[in-house]
Amino acid sequence: MIVDGFDLDSALVCEGIVGDGCGGGRIFYIQDKKLFAYDPHAKAKIQIQGEIKDALRISKKACVITIECKNKIINIDLSKLSQ
Repeated sequence: MIVDGFDLDSALVCEGIVGDGCGGGRIFYIQDKKLFAYDPHAKAKIQIQGEIKDALRISKKACVITIECKNKIINIDLSKLSQ
C-alpha cells in the first residue's frame, strides 16, 4: 500500500497508529542511514536519528521504534527521544 509516496509494505517503513502512543498517524522510515518521521497532515519530515547502519526492518509499538540491523537491535523511545 502506498501512502503519500511511502510504500507501507517496505521493511524500512512503518506507520504510527493513531492512539497507540507517540507519533500516531506519522510515517517512520529509514533513508540514507537516517531515521525520519513524516507527518502527512503537515507534509513535513523530521530527522530523528542518524548513522543507522545495515538496517533490515523497522517497527513501532506505542512510543518505541525498533530498528533491526544486521548486527544489533536499536530501540528508540519517542517519548524521551533516547535509546
